[in-house]
Formats: sequence, C-alpha cells, structure tokens
Amino acid sequence: MKYHKINSKLFIENRKQLAKHLLPNSVAVFNSNDIMPTNADGHMGFKQNSDLFYLSGIDQEDSTLLIATDSKGNLSKEILFLKETNETIAIWEGHKYTSEEAFETSGIKTIFWNNHFHNVLHDAVFYAEHIYLNTNEHLRAVIEVETRDARFVKWCKEKYPLHTYKRLAPIMRTLRAVKSKYEIELIQHACNITAKGFERILKFIKPGVYEYEIEAELIHEFIRNRSNGFAYGPIIASGPNACVLHYVENNKVCKAGDVILLDVAAEYANYASDLTRCVPVSGKFTKRQAEVYNAVLRVLKAATKMLVIGNTIEAYHKEVGKLMEAELIGLGLLKAGDVRNQDPNRPLYKKYFMHGTSHFLGLDVHDVGDFKRKLEEGMVFTCEPGIYIPEEGLGIRLENDILVSKKGPVNLMENIPIEIKDIEKLMASKK
Repeated sequence: MKYHKINSKLFIENRKQLAKHLLPNSVAVFNSNDIMPTNADGHMGFKQNSDLFYLSGIDQEDSTLLIATDSKGNLSKEILFLKETNETIAIWEGHKYTSEEAFETSGIKTIFWNNHFHNVLHDAVFYAEHIYLNTNEHLRAVIEVETRDARFVKWCKEKYPLHTYKRLAPIMRTLRAVKSKYEIELIQHACNITAKGFERILKFIKPGVYEYEIEAELIHEFIRNRSNGFAYGPIIASGPNACVLHYVENNKVCKAGDVILLDVAAEYANYASDLTRCVPVSGKFTKRQAEVYNAVLRVLKAATKMLVIGNTIEAYHKEVGKLMEAELIGLGLLKAGDVRNQDPNRPLYKKYFMHGTSHFLGLDVHDVGDFKRKLEEGMVFTCEPGIYIPEEGLGIRLENDILVSKKGPVNLMENIPIEIKDIEKLMASKK
C-alpha cells in the first residue's frame, strides 16, 4: 500500500459498533473482493471490499473476517483469515501480511491462515443460531458477475440450511454513514491531494491541450502524494462534452473559448474525495459562461448551508430545486409563468439539471447510507449542482465535499479555488 499506516483504533472501534447490532449467538462473515480477470493470464488491480476494510484495515485479497457473539450478545470472537505466503508467492507477487503485521493493522489478535477457515467456521456455527452474511445492496448497484460474497452465501446455505440467516448490508449502511474522526481525517487527506492536482492543472491548461493530457497531469500528482489514483473514472469534458454527465472518453482537444468540466478527485487509503470544477480553456470566462457559472455557484453555496443536522435529503433536494428554478429563470432558460404552471412531479428545471445534488461519500465515492435517515453529525456528503445547456455547448457543475457537524456544514475542499477571480488568477500565473 502507498498510504501511511492507519491507527488500528479506527477498526477496533468499528467492530465494537458492529457487535452492538448483532443478535446473541451469532456469527458474521465478511469476505474480501475477488481479483477480476482481464484476458489471457491478466487481471485487474485489486480493490478491497469496503466493509471488510472498514472493520479490519486489511487491504489484501483472499482475506476473511469472522465475528461471533456469545449468548449475551457480547463480542467474544474476532478471527482474521489470511492467505499464507511462501517463497514462490513472495517471488511472483511480493510481500503478504504476516500475523504480526495483520494484528498491528487491525487490532485482531486471533489470526489463522485460510486453510483453517472451514473448521473454525464449523465450530463457531455449531454454537450459533444466526448467521449474518454480506452482500452489495447499494441502491444503484448493477451486479452482473458472481462475487465472492455471492458464492459464499450459496455455499453457506447449502452447508448450514437450518440456521437463521441475517443481512449485514443494512447494519453496514447504518454504521458507515457516520464517519469517525479517523475517517474524516482520511477523507480530508484525499481532498488535500485533490487540491494539489487541481492547482497543477490550472497552470497547465491552454488551447490545444488534449483532455487526456490533463488526466495524465492529475494522475501524476495524485500518485506522487501516496494516492492509488482517481477515486472514480475521471471526467475531463471540454465544450459540449460537459453536457454528457458520465463522459469518460477524455480524448478531445480543448479549444479556445470553451469551458472544461473537471469531475476528478483522488482517493487515499481507500477513502474517496469527489471534486468538480469548471475552468476556461483560454484562461478567462466569457460573459455568458460567467453568468451560468455564478448561477451554479450561488446554488452550491445555498445548498451547502442546508446540509445540517436534522434535515433530510428529500426535503433538501426539493429546496435545491426551487433555487435552481430561480436561477434558470434569471438565465432566460425557463419562464416564470411556465414554472408556476408546471407539473410538480415533472419539474421543468430537470431539463437543465437532471441529477441529484448530493450523495454519501466515504470508502466508496457513492457511499452506502439511507437517504430517508435524518442528517447526523459525522455524515459526509457531496454538494454538486449543475446547469447543462447543450444548445450552447456549455455544461457547468461545481462540487465540494461537506461534513455535517454541530457547528454547521464544513467544506472539506475549502482550500480548492472556486471563485471565478481565483481560478482566472491562478491560470494567468502560468504565463
């Protein structure tokens, strides 16, 4: 791993919180993700299962965490199973966790190699009434391959058909939505790396540069600061490309007079940041571009103020919609009379702002969480309004990462320029 060692107190406390949600006489099992194949003998880079990492800090394939509660519901067993290394693996794949290193990382004292898993599980299940199993239940998940979790669910139910099975996903969704101080520090670090990348490309962008060259500058800056790279597929969309919400080709030349929409951010220690900024290729916004930009910026600032304890995302999105309606009327894109007479179930602003304003952020860029739950201290959300005008070849989206706190919303990207004057000044400094 490129990142600095994480304090094991984070994972110890996370397991304690999980134990409070498990029934007495229970066993819970968390599996690492598979390493996915490409072609021939190739494979994709490994990405750890977020729940397993959240509870253990173990960032290695072929890993399993077993947690068991006794008859009173107290946490009685934490067992970590790891891939046993040997001389051949060390030569071909490199170093793997030793028992000592795994304990230092996770705080788990009982560590076995994988060949002991079935026997240990059998002993634990013998005394258990409930078996908690994990699956990816993200609201937006589209799963087309059989995961390690799915295979384990199938195997476990065949092996132990008479136990009561419970879902871990709702518990993890509840726990992971509220970030501890350690997690907030890691997200902030990811934001700080993102800031370095953004400042770097402000001095690089000019007419004639290709979108992929900007991507290359960013990945250089991210990795040299101990990130594994982008927290998600980078969107570097110049001109009309910015009106394609998930534009990923990043292969067009940036032309004078156009605006580039940059939805790009770094991860750090598996924690994501999520940034969007828009910058003028020529170094200065035109009058119309500035009008649209400032309209989005006003919505961003007003929306951020609403990310407070006790609010709900549903109510928040309704208010953001009203803000956007007013701005679109001011820009001449909507008529006030049409808005007054609109179908409330099909608001007109959706023509120019068709996506949500916020989502949970954490170990996944679209992190798990319940949008019906009231906002609580420690939750982290993006705030990302946008206006997209295909007929003008202009798309503007602005995004910050916001921590919900007792003192009000905290912008974790406060140090990343967003005002037009600041962006233009930094772009001019390259000359």
